[in-house]
Amino acid sequence: MTSPDPTDPSNKPPPAPAVSMDHVLAALGETKDERETRLRSLFSFFDTRNAGYLDSKQIEVGLSALQIPSEYKYAKELLRVCDANRDGRVEYHEFRRYMDDKELELYHIFQAIDVEHNGCILPEELYDALAKAGIELDDDELASFVERVDKDNNGTITFEEWRDFLLLYPHEATIENIYQYWERVSLVDIGEQAVIPAGISKHVHATKYLLAGGVAGAASRTATAPLDRLKVALQVQTTKASIGPAVNKIWKEGGVLSFFRGNGLNVVKVAPESAIKFYTYELLKDVIGGGDKDDIGTFGRLLAGGMAGAVAQTAIYPMDLVKTRLQTYVCEGGKAPSLGKLSKDIWVHEGPRAFYKGIVPSILGIIPYAGIDLAVYETLKEMSKTYIFVDSEPGPLAQLGCGTVSGALGATCVYPLQVIRTRMQAHQGSGAAAYNGMTDVFMKTYKNEGPRGFYKGLFPNLLKVIPAASITYIAYEAMKKALDLK
Repeated sequence: MTSPDPTDPSNKPPPAPAVSMDHVLAALGETKDERETRLRSLFSFFDTRNAGYLDSKQIEVGLSALQIPSEYKYAKELLRVCDANRDGRVEYHEFRRYMDDKELELYHIFQAIDVEHNGCILPEELYDALAKAGIELDDDELASFVERVDKDNNGTITFEEWRDFLLLYPHEATIENIYQYWERVSLVDIGEQAVIPAGISKHVHATKYLLAGGVAGAASRTATAPLDRLKVALQVQTTKASIGPAVNKIWKEGGVLSFFRGNGLNVVKVAPESAIKFYTYELLKDVIGGGDKDDIGTFGRLLAGGMAGAVAQTAIYPMDLVKTRLQTYVCEGGKAPSLGKLSKDIWVHEGPRAFYKGIVPSILGIIPYAGIDLAVYETLKEMSKTYIFVDSEPGPLAQLGCGTVSGALGATCVYPLQVIRTRMQAHQGSGAAAYNGMTDVFMKTYKNEGPRGFYKGLFPNLLKVIPAASITYIAYEAMKKALDLK
């Protein structure tokens, strides 16, 4: 018996029939008049002033009354998707149009999950749908998910319950988005603002995501290694520094390969740094939240992310110091020492504490950098939604642009701490020129070089931002595809 030819049009399944609002009403056993009354009642629930329209504040108050967290800016998003004429208010006909589109969208995904087509979603069907999206829940989490949506507590989810749970969710109703929404409204924090993949703690492919991020980081750092080497060379210059002479000096030390000195360590530390940061962050969420699943808020996420970054930075800091020493090593015969010899020399001549020179300014810069980066990124993203992507979410390239600008501004603000750290890392020996801690570096730099001394190497550092972010994004997406991640 021969298998059917999948390329033969006659063997392809017929297209899914178009679903209209009549199908939805039939599934609900609801008449058009009953639906109209329901929507009018919901509109009135938000329109507490009986003004005949909704503004951002009314929507925010209404969502808060429904226990939908305000920090995720669902009110602004709901206003944006409903406000067809962009006048800053939602009339009933605009509200009704959104409800029509949303209910049809929710009915489509409900049907896709309800594989047995019995008019309700069983827990095992929900589990399978999440698993196909790469999200694995244990029994307690699955039960919590079903319980949150299942109003009559019969263990299954009807379309009416599904609709009521998601009707005011202003984004596309994909299974990944629905899972994320459940986490948020159920006050389960996923820490998305700490540069850690959202929902990864429940993700069956967590290791693959870390691998993809590690490879992307390694590719990005290798591609921008010459700029990093140039930045460090300028940072340690206590006399007048300019790019041209610095480039010539690096070239004379060993040609093209000299620009990549220290990059091996840079690449090696990517994976452990990411892994330590992620797992520490997951641990700190419970500590800051008091051991429960309550939402720790934006400040809590920022604090947890900053502390996780500090722990990761401390763990890999000796590698960072050795990399800086390698990059600033003055080669006599055009050949840098091996990592083993350089590390041994630091241990013998300066002691084990030398491997942590400059760690204080390094850690001090983590939380303000993260805060500035986060605040600017969110502001730019909101502006792009308002003025550019009026009818849709900003695409990945737009988000990349927002991240590039926010990262550059954050790096600029904490750059003086980077200069102090690098000078402490590179400095060795004793005598009149020796540094006696972070304050001494600051005072000598200011006295001898003025305020501009704290920004040496800033230009090549900023030049890294755009290619680094772009290469990371491209490599990350390529790795996700190679590892079959979605």
